[in-house]
Amino acid sequence: MFFQYRCGVRYQWWQGNVLVVLDTPVDRSMRGLYPILAMPFDSNDQVDVEDLQREVDFVIDKGVHGIGIANASEIYKLSEAERDLVIQTVVGQNRGRVPVVVNTGAPSTIVTIQYSQRAEELGADAVMIVPPGSSPEGTKQHFRSVAEAVSVPIFMQDVPTGPVPPTLAAEIAHDIPSACYIKSEAGPQSRIAEAVAAGNGELIVFGGASGSMLLEELRSGAVGTMPHAVAPDLFRGVLDLYDAGDYEAAESTFNAMTPLLRAQGNGPTPLYLIKEVFTLTGMDLNPVLDRTARFLFIFTVLLSTGLIL
Repeated sequence: MFFQYRCGVRYQWWQGNVLVVLDTPVDRSMRGLYPILAMPFDSNDQVDVEDLQREVDFVIDKGVHGIGIANASEIYKLSEAERDLVIQTVVGQNRGRVPVVVNTGAPSTIVTIQYSQRAEELGADAVMIVPPGSSPEGTKQHFRSVAEAVSVPIFMQDVPTGPVPPTLAAEIAHDIPSACYIKSEAGPQSRIAEAVAAGNGELIVFGGASGSMLLEELRSGAVGTMPHAVAPDLFRGVLDLYDAGDYEAAESTFNAMTPLLRAQGNGPTPLYLIKEVFTLTGMDLNPVLDRTARFLFIFTVLLSTGLIL
C-alpha cells in the first residue's frame, strides 16, 4: 500500500518480517507551455490516429514544454475505449519527450479515480481534475481520495462550474502534496495572484482561458499556461521573452496574436474554429465549415494577424 506524506508518496509493504519503505518525490518541475490538443475525427466520427500523431509531433517541434488532453480535446465525447486509444496514441507518439497531462475529472469520485488510474497505467505523467460540486471539505476529500489511488501529480482545475478558491487550493496543496498544481481559469486574474500568495510556494499555478490572458497570468505569478494547440510557437515566443525579462517585446508579440485569439474564441463552443485554424498548418482535423466559409474564415484570420497584406 502507499501513503501520502509531506515529501511525496511513500510505498511500504511487508517482506517477511521486514517492513520495506520506498519514498518517491512528487514531480514539481512542470512549467511553461502545455497546449491542449485538438481532437481529430475522420469522416465516420472516429478518432483519426494518424492526424493525432501528426499533431503531437507538430506541437513538440514548435517547442512546447508539455502536452494536455482535456476538454478542448473533446474528451467528454469519447467512450472509455476511445479514451484509452487517445492516451495510448499521444503517449506512444510523444516517446517521453515532454510530460503528458490527462483530464480525468468525472461527476463522481469513484469514476474520477478509475479514469485517473487508467491514465497513469497508460503512461500519463499527471492528471487534471475539475472537482464535482461540493463543500470545501468535500472537494478536499475528493482530491485526497484520488491522490491515495495514483502516484502521479494532480492538477486541480479551477473553473466557474467547479471552483477551487485560492485558499482552498493552498490547503489542499499543503495537506495533499501530490495535488500541487492548479490550472486557474475561474477569473478574475487577481485569483491567480491570490492562489500564488496563498500557496506559499507549495502550489504551482498555471493559467488557461485559451491563452487569451497570458500576460496578465504571468504578471500575476503563473509559471505556465494551457492554451489551445494552435500557434504554439507564438505562445512559446511570448513565454521566452517574458522569462528573459524583455517585457516590452513579450507584450508586442502577444498583442500581435490578439486577432487570432479572438478568432479562435474560448471554451467548447468554437472548437471547430480551432480545427479550421489548424488547416493553415496542413493538418485537416475534420472541420465542419464548407469550402466558401472556410476560405473566408482563413482569409480573415490571415488578414487580421498580418500574415497577408
